Amino acid sequence: MFRSISRLGFHATRQINFSRQLHIARVLLAQAQRQAGSTSKALDAPIVQYVKRKVEERQKLQSELSDEALSDEDIQRVRKIRELEPLQDAWTEWNRAKESLEETSALLNDPDPTMRSMAEEEYAALTENMNQLVENTFPSLLIPPSQTAHLSAIIELRAGVGGSESALFVGDLVRMYTRAAQSMGWDVSVISSNVLESGGIKDAIMEVKGKGAYDALRWESGVHRVQRVPATEASGRVHTSTVGVMVLPLTEEAESSADDDLFKMSDVKLEVMRARGAGGQHVNKTESAVRLTHIPTGITVSMQDERSQHQNRRRAFQILRARLMDRKLSQEVLERRDMRRSLVRSADRSEKIRTYNYAQDRVTDHRIGLSVKNLNMVMDGDGLQDFMRALQERHQEEMLEEVLSEQ
Repeated sequence: MFRSISRLGFHATRQINFSRQLHIARVLLAQAQRQAGSTSKALDAPIVQYVKRKVEERQKLQSELSDEALSDEDIQRVRKIRELEPLQDAWTEWNRAKESLEETSALLNDPDPTMRSMAEEEYAALTENMNQLVENTFPSLLIPPSQTAHLSAIIELRAGVGGSESALFVGDLVRMYTRAAQSMGWDVSVISSNVLESGGIKDAIMEVKGKGAYDALRWESGVHRVQRVPATEASGRVHTSTVGVMVLPLTEEAESSADDDLFKMSDVKLEVMRARGAGGQHVNKTESAVRLTHIPTGITVSMQDERSQHQNRRRAFQILRARLMDRKLSQEVLERRDMRRSLVRSADRSEKIRTYNYAQDRVTDHRIGLSVKNLNMVMDGDGLQDFMRALQERHQEEMLEEVLSEQ
């Protein structure tokens, strides 16, 4: 889970300036391989100390259970005891390995070469077992499961600074996300786009359906900057353009005429109008375009790409629901973190998050300091997974740090 990510056969560098507390135990254990008795220092690792406290808490709850009929308090204790049982099992395995490691360490300096060699192999196996517990098992039991793991995603892209070059890059990003989604086994489609006659796309909305799509793609929200020489630039001067990306959670579709847990129909203003632009004979003859306004938040959604008003209405409500869900999730993040800011999870969508430098064949994510020296592979979708994994890893580390900071 927290091991260094693969580089898919190309060079990449990471400059990460944040705490990696869970690796303390691994470093200490590695140092201890030749130092008998020093493995006890690994117990000072924050994650190990935290697990120890939780196991002691479970034992205390067990001792407080009454011998008679269970009271309401006892029922709560039993529920908590069951929740902590997997952590208790992992802690028991950790202690067994630690005890065996201490016994084996006494043989590392044995005068018999055969005995010493066997001890070194056993020591390495036990150390790896403890590493796995610290790096994978403990974190997986401590980090709360994602509440959005089942959700698909909507990606909204909008051209920013740079005029026609920015619109061209919107098209490049649509292609990148399409290929990345397909390589992950998700269904992807463009449900709305504003194609310019001069080339490029002013704005687009993509739908990515598949389990885990939102959790993987949500870190793409923010400003994407491209630095390259436009095809129309005669002097060869590098231009800088930007594209705004917003990733929204796609919930199960509901009837667009009924209230749900995100909004009431009485709070939504529905307007219909004639579609404008390309679209065939129905343009300016039928009122197929739809605009929704959520009055409490001021969120507005317009949709005219579909042929019928019913289809546009369904799509518009789908996007409105996604934007309201995104707003709700953002508020929950802020409340959970006591308004503290996370570079990954609550990044300002006006913040520059990534730069695509064509002259240097480099893509850099500024939040985690990850640079990849193979721009074409990123734009083809495969290399994007490198960033997705790194950002997910960073998110998990932040979640773990939050857990370990609990008193």
